[in-house]
Amino acid sequence: MTLHIQFFTLFTMFCSGLALGVLFDVCRVVFGKLRLPRYLLPLVDVIYWIVATILVFYVLMVSNEGQVRVFVFLGIGIGICFYFALLSHWIIWLLLILIRVLISLYRFAKKMVYLFLIKPIQGIYRLLVILFGFLIAMTVFLYKIVLQLLYPLWRLLLWMIRPLIRPLIRPLIRPLIRPLMVPLRKLRLWLTGMARFPKKIWDFIRKLFWK
Repeated sequence: MTLHIQFFTLFTMFCSGLALGVLFDVCRVVFGKLRLPRYLLPLVDVIYWIVATILVFYVLMVSNEGQVRVFVFLGIGIGICFYFALLSHWIIWLLLILIRVLISLYRFAKKMVYLFLIKPIQGIYRLLVILFGFLIAMTVFLYKIVLQLLYPLWRLLLWMIRPLIRPLIRPLIRPLIRPLMVPLRKLRLWLTGMARFPKKIWDFIRKLFWK
C-alpha cells in the first residue's frame, strides 16, 4: 500500500467518522421528535450499527480494496471526535430547523388539501342531501295533492261503472258463496240458540223456585 493510498484511506475514514456522527445525531433527534416508545430504542441502535458497518466497509473497499490497518480505526476515531467537538451542535440545530420546516410544510399541505379538496366535497355532499330531501318532500306533497284531486273523479268513475260491473261480478261470486250459505245459516242458528240458552236456564230456575 503506497503512502498516497494510506493518506487517502485515512481521509476517507475521517469522513466516515463524520458521517457516523451525523447519522447518530439524526437518529437521536428524529427519535426524540417522533416521541417513539422507549422499547424501540434498542431496535434503532441495531439499525444504526448495521448501517454504520455497511457504510464503513463500503468506503474501505473503495479506498483501499478492503485492507484493514490501524490508521483505519484512527481515522474513524478522529472523525467522530472532531464531529462531536465542533460540528454536532450545529448539525442538531440544522436538523431541528429542517424538522420545523417539514412540519410547517406538512401542516400547510394538510390545510390546503382540506380547503380545496375535503371542504368542497363536504359542501357538495351537504347540498346533495338538501336537494334529495327537498325532492322527497315535494314528491310526497304532489302525491297528496294528486290523490285529493283524483279522489272525486275516482268516486264518480266508480258510480258510473258500478251498474256495468255488478252484473258481471255477481255470476262469478254467487257460485263461490252458495256452498257456504247452508253452513253459515246453521252456524247462525246455533249461535242464536247458544245466546238463548242462559235465558232458558234462568227462566226454568225462576219457575222452579218462585212459582
